[in-house]
Amino acid sequence: MAAAAGSASGAATEGALGPDVIYKYEPTYRLKPAEDDKFRPSVVKAICKEVVDGFLKEREWKGDEETVWTRTLADEIRTRVKALGLPRYKFVVQVSLGEVRGQGVRVASRCLWDTDTDNHASYSFRSDSVWCSVMVFGLYAE
Repeated sequence: MAAAAGSASGAATEGALGPDVIYKYEPTYRLKPAEDDKFRPSVVKAICKEVVDGFLKEREWKGDEETVWTRTLADEIRTRVKALGLPRYKFVVQVSLGEVRGQGVRVASRCLWDTDTDNHASYSFRSDSVWCSVMVFGLYAE
């Protein structure tokens, strides 16, 4: 009796019509993204600018609904960045909002990553009553 093609034993045997075909499959993992599939900070920054400016341009700080604003902005930015279709990338979106009262604010972040594949984009917004800082991290998952 002939062995099925691609059997677990891997041995080629003679079938009724000749030798069975043994299929070899290459691993599907990739250590680096294709050049066209890399995280582009300029593209992501443009998305952040469009979303944040459109959402916060006419809003004023009132102190009661800003938590919802933060989630709305983060979700919209994440959805648009994911729509870029970058395979195997994981995205982290961090949005910070605050009221402008003449104070200084510094937002910083540190990360350990592969400088060839991972990157980030950031955007800052300021109006008369609201400041916003957005950071988007694109991490390639091997």
